[in-house]
Amino acid sequence: MDKELIIRSNSSAVDFALLKDGKLIELHKENDNSNFAVGDIFLAKIRKAIPGLNAAFVNVGYEKDGFLHYHDLGPKVSTLLKFVKRVSTGKLKDFSLKDYPFEKEIDKDGSITDVLKSNQSLLVQIVKEPISTKGPRISSELSFAGRYVVLVPFSDRISISQKIEDKKEKERLKRLVKSIKPKGFGVIVRTVAKGKKVAELDKDLQNLMSRWTGMCKKLNKAQHPSKVLGELNRASSLLRDMFNDSFTSICTDDDALYSQIKDYVSEISPEKESIVKKYQSKVPIFEKFGVERQIKTAFGKTVSMSKGAYLVIEHTEAMHVIDVNSGNRSNKAKNQEETALEVNLISASEVARQLRLRDMGGIIVVDFIDMNDAENRKKLYNHLRDEMSDDRAKHKILPPTKFGLIQITRQRVRPEMNIKTREENPNGDGEIEAPIVVINKINADLQKLIKKDYKKLSISAHPFVAAFLTRGIPSPRSKWFLDHKRWVKVLPRDAYTYLEYHFHDQDGEVII
Repeated sequence: MDKELIIRSNSSAVDFALLKDGKLIELHKENDNSNFAVGDIFLAKIRKAIPGLNAAFVNVGYEKDGFLHYHDLGPKVSTLLKFVKRVSTGKLKDFSLKDYPFEKEIDKDGSITDVLKSNQSLLVQIVKEPISTKGPRISSELSFAGRYVVLVPFSDRISISQKIEDKKEKERLKRLVKSIKPKGFGVIVRTVAKGKKVAELDKDLQNLMSRWTGMCKKLNKAQHPSKVLGELNRASSLLRDMFNDSFTSICTDDDALYSQIKDYVSEISPEKESIVKKYQSKVPIFEKFGVERQIKTAFGKTVSMSKGAYLVIEHTEAMHVIDVNSGNRSNKAKNQEETALEVNLISASEVARQLRLRDMGGIIVVDFIDMNDAENRKKLYNHLRDEMSDDRAKHKILPPTKFGLIQITRQRVRPEMNIKTREENPNGDGEIEAPIVVINKINADLQKLIKKDYKKLSISAHPFVAAFLTRGIPSPRSKWFLDHKRWVKVLPRDAYTYLEYHFHDQDGEVII
């Protein structure tokens, strides 16, 4: 399994495409005006506590106040409030917490008005970016994520990632962290820490302590509200959370990003420094790696898959609904149950990819093709779980219902990635599908016709499309000949609309 990170930069944004074996699985965009990213920490003021919601609205500088629920305060919020007050007024200069007295933990079933008052200063962290009409969701239980560990102020707890299943390794990591953990701080050990030595963990911990100290130094002169600690830029945070030995290439077209990423990779994994490359070609980077084509074909309402199957993805206010369709395929060698299982397994892999690619969150309902065999339904469920195991967003998958529905909940911390795949109609008003989608449809239709063993095939299409099919070295038509050993005659038709096309048999009769 090869992973490639392709980074495209322009004047207003940076786009990150993560490819797995050449297939696009994640797409991220970092805008210059993204001031409320997940992980950012703000010195904010309590606007108003609402007992009915058991939550407070907090001014973090966004047009809509941040929402802080009682359960997001954290048990040590009283200690945090006192700490912020003392540091802001200059009464506390030591930020190490080794001798700092902790206040009593708040009641887990208490009321927001017992803890927070209007105009109080508080440090809060963005846990969900502003989405639609809602302001950011925030928490006052701060955490500082590093490569191997997460630092949690005002805590003494050591937690090990549940994905590390080896008990001996868990005990080893806990013992190592206990020996280097600063007093007054809790530590969460991440999955990638498995097998790492104490020196690597300690270096990561010291970096996080430096970030904590740097943030605290800003509090004395900081305005309300203001960002006192920004999350790493998207490139570094992606590498921090995902980078492993399976990465074979990191390529960017921006000089500053290239230097920054090379320095970061040399620090966390020196032996992998050579995979960071500066893109030099005149061909746009996303076109060179096939990313642009995959974006055009993957973000529409209908998503085509292998063997003629396709997904229809609908978005409602309350949830996302995905419908699985087998298409026009028929396979006489297999019965209906086997065909349904095959299509469902292909679809489950694509559903897992689409959730990550579009960063869809909330409730997702997938309508798979009905299967009568309970063993097949179990196979589908296990396959979907395996396909989503790499998904970094928290999620839960329920087993299939009798109707073939699978319900998924997936954490959403950023607005869903929504890319326009339709283009302006050159023949008139309205919009049409992107031309690249039409070419994919032509390819799919041709594959179906080849299997039916027609002696001669021809295609008639708009002159623009006909020209695309016949020009270039090799042209799409030449590729058809190499793949199928069949020459297809291409006929330009002036009367056709831009995206209209038809296949004909040897007698000139329309087949599709």
